[in-house]
Amino acid sequence: AAGHDSGMIVFKLERERPASANGPGDKLYYVRGRELFCHDYGRATGGSSGVDVPIASLRRVGQQAQTDGIGSGPRFLSYNMHNPTEGNVLVCSEVDGGCYELITYSLTNAGGSVTDGKRGSCLGPGVFLGRNRFAILDRHKREIVVKNLNNETTKRVQAPLPNVDCLYDGGASGRIILRADDRAVLFEVQSRRVIGELTAPKIKNVVWSPDGSKVALLCKYGVVIANRQLEQLCSISDTVRIKSGAWDVSPSGGTSSNLFIYTTLHHVKYCLSTGDTGTIRTLDNPIYATRVVKDQLFCLDREARSRVISIDTTEARFKLALANKKYGQVMHMVKHSRLCGRAIVAYLQSKGFPEVALHFVRDPQTRFRLALACGNIEAAMESAFSLEQQQGLDGKARDVWGELGSEALRQGNHQVVEMSYQRKKDFDRLSFLYMLTGDSEKLRKMLKISNMRNDIMGRYHNALLLGDAAERVAVLEASGNLPLAYISANLHGLVDVAERIKVAIETQEGSVEGLMDKVPVGTKKGGRLLQPPTPIIRGGNWPTLEIKKTTLEDLSAADAGDEYEEEEAAPVADTAGAAVWEDDFAAGDADADAGLGGAADDFDMGGDDDMGWGDDLDDLGDDFGDDTPKAAPVDEMAGLNEISDDAGFQMPAAGRPPAGCWAANSSHAADHMAAGGASSAMQLLHRQIAASDFSVLKGSMLGCYLGSTVSLPGIPGSGSIVVPLMRNDASGHPGNDSLPRTSLNLRTLVTGIRQGYRFFQTGKFNDAKNAFTEVMAQIPLTAAENKNEASEMKEMLGICREYITAIRIKGAMAEAGADPVRSTELAALFTHCDLQPVHKLLALRSAMGTSFKHKNYIVAASFARRLLELPDMRSAKNADLRTKATKVLQKSEQMARNEHTLNYNENAAFVIDCKDFVPIYIGEENVKCSYSGSSYKGSEMKGHVDLTDGFCTIGVETIGLVTGK
Repeated sequence: AAGHDSGMIVFKLERERPASANGPGDKLYYVRGRELFCHDYGRATGGSSGVDVPIASLRRVGQQAQTDGIGSGPRFLSYNMHNPTEGNVLVCSEVDGGCYELITYSLTNAGGSVTDGKRGSCLGPGVFLGRNRFAILDRHKREIVVKNLNNETTKRVQAPLPNVDCLYDGGASGRIILRADDRAVLFEVQSRRVIGELTAPKIKNVVWSPDGSKVALLCKYGVVIANRQLEQLCSISDTVRIKSGAWDVSPSGGTSSNLFIYTTLHHVKYCLSTGDTGTIRTLDNPIYATRVVKDQLFCLDREARSRVISIDTTEARFKLALANKKYGQVMHMVKHSRLCGRAIVAYLQSKGFPEVALHFVRDPQTRFRLALACGNIEAAMESAFSLEQQQGLDGKARDVWGELGSEALRQGNHQVVEMSYQRKKDFDRLSFLYMLTGDSEKLRKMLKISNMRNDIMGRYHNALLLGDAAERVAVLEASGNLPLAYISANLHGLVDVAERIKVAIETQEGSVEGLMDKVPVGTKKGGRLLQPPTPIIRGGNWPTLEIKKTTLEDLSAADAGDEYEEEEAAPVADTAGAAVWEDDFAAGDADADAGLGGAADDFDMGGDDDMGWGDDLDDLGDDFGDDTPKAAPVDEMAGLNEISDDAGFQMPAAGRPPAGCWAANSSHAADHMAAGGASSAMQLLHRQIAASDFSVLKGSMLGCYLGSTVSLPGIPGSGSIVVPLMRNDASGHPGNDSLPRTSLNLRTLVTGIRQGYRFFQTGKFNDAKNAFTEVMAQIPLTAAENKNEASEMKEMLGICREYITAIRIKGAMAEAGADPVRSTELAALFTHCDLQPVHKLLALRSAMGTSFKHKNYIVAASFARRLLELPDMRSAKNADLRTKATKVLQKSEQMARNEHTLNYNENAAFVIDCKDFVPIYIGEENVKCSYSGSSYKGSEMKGHVDLTDGFCTIGVETIGLVTGK
């Protein structure tokens, strides 16, 4: 200590913590003075912790080697757990900036076979990476240096983070934990990759569990527990510095690798991976924990002497068993251990086990609260009677009965509710309860009680609930409200009573004139008959699901079947470490069954009328040389016959609402929309077909939502019953596999296509375009029942695209009528739309007339040949057209020239640009709509809305149309 004017400063000259490390089996390696010892726990006799076996003497290093000055002792010690053939120990100290010494010896003759220690400089502790490798941290470059047992450098690895100042054991071969500032990083040296990372300020030590599944990072003022991938499980903080820690290695009891014991300056505490913590005992002097077995803590004191102290870990084991649902152990400790206090009761309540706390508590008030928390009406009622006997019916007892009635009402236990209201003398609630349960007889008794109590409002309320108009008039008359009594008697047809009340009013120099005018009878604002509903079924308590709650009650069965033994446990082999590193993966195969058979449909092409088409064939004149013309409640605290460690009460799974099943069972936007998930439906449409403008789809989406349920009206005064409609309930209710029945199906799409055909046939192109556009907006929200329907829907999508493109070209032809070149090109492209044969005939007829009129004889001859090759041209009704086509072909073959140069080559394969209506030949750059399949030349239209369907984005690569489940 150094004194000054205002006080003094205490300096710590040397660390008292002895360097130590756990070895294989029951061995501990530690340094005392300048000697390395192996402490064998397995050879403990007569209350001692074990036998010390000297291994080697450590050399003095650094500038203080001769004087053995303060601070020259070893600070860290590491044992090579990867080498089963010989013993390797790394002893590190902080002398002269940091150094290490590697000691190697035989496991069979530890003291007589020590080889000369190999030394070097390092920063912080060294770590063994494998059987013949260890790693240190270069104190100058902060690099990870890997060396062999001959102290030869084999590899240098750059640390993944800057400012790395310490490394610790990584829990597995080839792994280390790096400390950098307030972070800990799990690093694999061979692959040079970071496996995990977490925040842990001021790390002092790292302790791995025996099976390697968990690691405890001891910080200056806290403990962080993580798994073997360094993913944080819990973090606790303390106000006092953490000194040391050790994992429980008990062979039985389920606490091995799950219970962590750590020490502070004056306390021994525990920590679970669930985050629960607590204090076990106090300490007179600081100790350093090395091993925990059952209720024994093995440790080293500041003189590096091995000691054993007794600890009571019952509370920790109780919390651990409760968290692991080992209810056999829980009940064993409830009966045979001394667990009590408000802290454990509060813990059980916070964890949702108030029924367990009932076994600790004898105070009626506390038992009552716990019974209400776990819903145990019988236990709560027993405590309520005890409180009533202690306190009487006044004060807190009345509040207790009110709380019990509220809980019983929540569970639908009408008998207990009735008794609670009776004990509390809550007559208003009691009357309302009788009205709800349809007990008219008891309700009339309540009317008599109100009369005896001279309770005017109670009488009126009971008369109102009974629908007794005469009694209500009598109450009004008795209370002095004669005008109201007169009006009520008149409205309910009580003529004699009304006359008597009239006489009483006139006797008091009053008048009844104009009283009835104040009641607008027969209008919307007029009076209505207040009559309670007639009870149809008078039932008892609410029906509940009968379950067997095998959690924590039958103590005799728990004792009989409990495999947990607290005092004497049979020795078992420690095989936990082998199982922790194995992972089981199960893969399920989902079979998608598709129904057979599809709806055969043949599209009605309508009549053969070509009204409204208009083409240039009528204006050809005489150039040819002649004239042509788609259960019941159970007692939760009794009736258990058997219990086991893992037989915990599992609450029956609540049934999933149909909407939740629909969204989980399908990736189709229509099913998500039917479930009310508009957001997820739009996300699916955006991902699958790049939909972006949902205003076009609004009608179809609302139809899916409204068409998936049907509303059934209930009795007057009650709400309607919403019944979901399902499309896969033909052979019974599908349960959680249900799918909604939507308003759109294949037949709806077929009807729309046929309507478009009729409009197209008669030349009503705007109506035809609207019909095809509507079908195109319905297809994404139509679910196919089988593969045939899915194929037909995709075929309809192509039909809509071709017809919409053809109609748009037809409109462009009307605008370009004065331009012979453009009109001829558009007419030529019009014939390349994939239309029905009857419509293809009309398109070729129009193109032939346009090109012949503008003296483009080469393409006119081509259209004439294609027209004559159509099967429909052989019919008698097309004889005149066949004759005209023949003459056009002859004339064109004679002229054999085009008047204009056209951007059209019928011999080359191409697709039509749906914006500018020009050919896009093979090899030319173009973008497509992933839904409609429309093509656009170049990349100018990329990111814009498709002109064909009107709601999808062009140039986005997606999976395309999803047609079913």
